[in-house]
Amino acid sequence: METAREFLATWEFNLFLTTNLALITGWYLWAVHRVNRSHPTFRWSRLRTTSFLVGMALLTIVWIGPIGAWDQVFFWAHMTQHITIMMVAAPLIVLGGPILLIYRVSSPETRRKTIIPILRSRAVWWLTNPYLTWLLFAGVLVGTHFSPFYNITLQHDVTHVFIEQPLYLCAALLYYFPLMGSNLTPRRIPAALRVASLALMMIPEIIVGFVIYASPVVLYSAYVEVERPFGLDPLSDQQLAGGLMWALGMVIDTIWISLAVAEWFARDERRNRQVDRETAEWLKG
Repeated sequence: METAREFLATWEFNLFLTTNLALITGWYLWAVHRVNRSHPTFRWSRLRTTSFLVGMALLTIVWIGPIGAWDQVFFWAHMTQHITIMMVAAPLIVLGGPILLIYRVSSPETRRKTIIPILRSRAVWWLTNPYLTWLLFAGVLVGTHFSPFYNITLQHDVTHVFIEQPLYLCAALLYYFPLMGSNLTPRRIPAALRVASLALMMIPEIIVGFVIYASPVVLYSAYVEVERPFGLDPLSDQQLAGGLMWALGMVIDTIWISLAVAEWFARDERRNRQVDRETAEWLKG
């Protein structure tokens, strides 16, 4: 009980992270208020707002809360942070539609001269390529865990905060952006490809989780050298971290795949109803 109290009572206030999280959340709420006030009959979806706020809250918890405070000491806490950022918070933020909100809150001139040209640019076209974003997500996940980079982030907090965490978040946002929700993307991804991409992402996640779990030795020396005031020994801690990535990652992916399949079926149903209406009108004519 005392151990749990000590763990939960430890928070890591980081001015950079706190300021950015507060500014982004504040802007989003301001933009929602402005859109709802300007277009009372076409209000911003509460579901989108809730999704975005939950995603930002999760980032706050794993960056500033106890998970963030202990992530350099316990591998399972660090892995929980990775899973939350890449597999939960990022897709929730994407479902919150921040790009669409920027479009709706902007003036017609800003849309015409800035937003639309950017969305139609060659750079955005490539950055929303689902094959490229899949490789980027998988490459970041595998490459950071099976290279000296991971141990460096454990030994140098600046690298952890300013390189590793933004890298995970950006790779995940780019990956989920063309796959989830109704976003202003320059290309339309077929529903079958969305589902296949989400399903295939289980492969690198399982590989990372299983290798870490099954390793007979501690993979990262920083976890051996750090002082542990309580908790598991380094190898048991590593096995727990690998198990979380292996098992929890599959559960989370299954949820997103189910939502993608449900959206696929709903679109087909709407398309079928449209065809039925057009057929009925043709027969009447």
